[in-house]
Amino acid sequence: MRKRRYERNHTAISQEENRILAGKKACVAGCGGLGGGVIEGLVRTGVGTVVAVDGDVFDETNLNRQVFSNEENMGKSKAEEAAVQSRLINSEVEVIAVNSFIDEKNVREIIADSDVAVDALDNAEARKMLEAACEEAGIPLVHGAVAGWNGQVSVIIPGQRMIEALYEGESVGGDENDTGNPYFTPAVISALEVAEAIKLLLGKESSLEGKLLTVDLMNHQYEIIDFGE
Repeated sequence: MRKRRYERNHTAISQEENRILAGKKACVAGCGGLGGGVIEGLVRTGVGTVVAVDGDVFDETNLNRQVFSNEENMGKSKAEEAAVQSRLINSEVEVIAVNSFIDEKNVREIIADSDVAVDALDNAEARKMLEAACEEAGIPLVHGAVAGWNGQVSVIIPGQRMIEALYEGESVGGDENDTGNPYFTPAVISALEVAEAIKLLLGKESSLEGKLLTVDLMNHQYEIIDFGE
């Protein structure tokens, strides 16, 4: 164990809270632009077990933004690469690679026993499946999405069904496929998702429960929309 690993966390996350995080489990659905950043953040913060879920492989178009992609691992599993590289960052964290896309048959097993789930997916159908399974299992869900210079983050407590409302009528795809993404948008949104996941794991109140934070990085406009109103 590296005794000084979390030394710089001390004003934000205490030693006792680091011990709490070491006993927690987070499931990250998606290991690409958003998910890679989320996984790295959770691993560096010391969440004890991280489940990394993705059935895709890296290709050249991922190199502009996906933190676990590099010129040497093209064609390799995103989930497995996330696990391999995470062990180099923090060997005290167990990263479990699930080399599969989320579907109705596997989603419940994938999120089982997790203390929090993080949505880093890129299509509405899978997001809805994840939200429904988290509701059934009583697991809080952190939602994130990106499109060009814009992104959004929300904390969904079981029963709120925000994703169902946000993506009503949508089944596949999303704005990301139309607008693309530079490096900085998923970097910002994934960091916000990590912050919200850590709050949930530590039992801290989140100002985004049942709300949607929208982020416009071009104009630096930020808005919180209350879905309870």
